[in-house]
Amino acid sequence: MEKLRIVFMGTPEFAVGILDSILKKEYNVVGVITAADKPAGRGQKIKYSAVKEYAVANDLKLLQPTNLKDESFLEELKALNANLQIVVAFRMLPKVVWAMPTLGTFNLHASLLPNYRGAAPINWAIINGETKTGVTTFFIDDKIDTGAIILSDETAIDPNESAGQLHDRLMLLGCETVNKTLALIEKKEAKALVQQETAETKTAYKLNKENCKIDWTKPAVEINNLIRGLSPYPASWCYFLDKNEELSVKIYESNVVEEAHTLAFGSIVCTKKEMKIAADGGFIQITSLQLPGKKRMKVSELLNGVSFTEEAKAQ
Repeated sequence: MEKLRIVFMGTPEFAVGILDSILKKEYNVVGVITAADKPAGRGQKIKYSAVKEYAVANDLKLLQPTNLKDESFLEELKALNANLQIVVAFRMLPKVVWAMPTLGTFNLHASLLPNYRGAAPINWAIINGETKTGVTTFFIDDKIDTGAIILSDETAIDPNESAGQLHDRLMLLGCETVNKTLALIEKKEAKALVQQETAETKTAYKLNKENCKIDWTKPAVEINNLIRGLSPYPASWCYFLDKNEELSVKIYESNVVEEAHTLAFGSIVCTKKEMKIAADGGFIQITSLQLPGKKRMKVSELLNGVSFTEEAKAQ
């Protein structure tokens, strides 16, 4: 059994959970690579990645290259003498990096590959109304998320689950899958299978302002899937038009009310405590949202201080 010397690469909170589980299993992590510090927020204060904060707190050797092909970085990486690299939510690696360790470099991806390759697999699985998803470990090659699969583990998606809730469950599932993968590699029992792509293979496109905007002419179920698939981040959004005012509103929580109506799609219907928006096949009942410059709030809180006319529309 070959003793593993691991370099871990990752940036967000999702990666922290995986790194923590590896250390708790007493694997030897000889180095951690994460994104360079960058200014964030209105004050432009320097912000550390979640992985950097964890690495510093646990006294792990840390590298933060801006250029992964930089000679001085490559020398430092080589000097760590790792025989395996693990990548979780980092960035595309050049071949000179992923081919360096003798046992290869594997990635944990939050989908059942080959479906949902790309930047936002958790979000798109919910947006597209999938009933199951999972995590996959695979050996990295020169394309994005296309390498030979080592292991995959599946889980059901709850009909009311948000992307944030699924993220947390997949992080826990990912911990198990990564540790099972490490055990196989350590025993030299990892059998990687080439991905079988079909015409139906779905992609996890990068999220942007346009594909996060709600189209109120769509079926209510699809709109609800979009809202929960983008909650809490980056959040679905639309405009509220009322009293000659246009507000850009983020919507975080909703449910479908299957009810026949003759209202124009996007019509906003309010009582003292509830807000419904007309869509194809029913209404979207909004339960949590955020107005410009305000904090996220429950609709019941909003309607305590804000009223809408009968002409109010979402678009």
